[in-house]
Amino acid sequence: MANAELQVTARDQAGKGISRSLRRQGLIPAVVYGKGMDSCSIAVDPKALKAAMATDAGLNTLLTLKGEGAFSGKVVLLKETQVDSIRRNLTHADFQTVDLKQKTHVMVPVHPMGKSAGEKLGGTLQIIRHELEVLCLPTQIPKAIEIDVTALNIGDVLHIEDIAAPAGASLPHDVNFTVITVIGRTAEEVSEEAEEAEEAEGEE
Repeated sequence: MANAELQVTARDQAGKGISRSLRRQGLIPAVVYGKGMDSCSIAVDPKALKAAMATDAGLNTLLTLKGEGAFSGKVVLLKETQVDSIRRNLTHADFQTVDLKQKTHVMVPVHPMGKSAGEKLGGTLQIIRHELEVLCLPTQIPKAIEIDVTALNIGDVLHIEDIAAPAGASLPHDVNFTVITVIGRTAEEVSEEAEEAEEAEGEE
């Protein structure tokens, strides 16, 4: 479990003018919400947020908010951010409180392990779903879902039902969707490679 503290400030007002004023101070507007509490408007230093999130858990880092307000001491997850389309800097953040004793839904990155048999034959490993939904306790959020792909050959497919859930977690899904597959080279690619080889021979 990766956790960090984040100092934030309560704000009473909202609106574009207030948001611009905060950004001039090097802060961004944010909201804290969750079960059993009224949503709180806060201001956050984006640099402090980035530093707090710089753990192995990334976006699933548990943050304990500090400051003067009903949010102080709450453990939260960063649920959504807004980024300036041109400057790419953070402009807004949403935090959701979590109960450490209740399971929660999070998205966890997929990490293929090893080199597939199909790749060794010239195929290409394709990750169709780079993240999977996981249901688990906040204290048991896995850093990644590691999937052994060494036995996959060209044409093989791994569906969500083929993947073992991390300890203490489940992988909720309604459809048995594809997560990883190995594809072979297309006829066009093979043809282009053959043409290049012929051209090379002709130049010799």
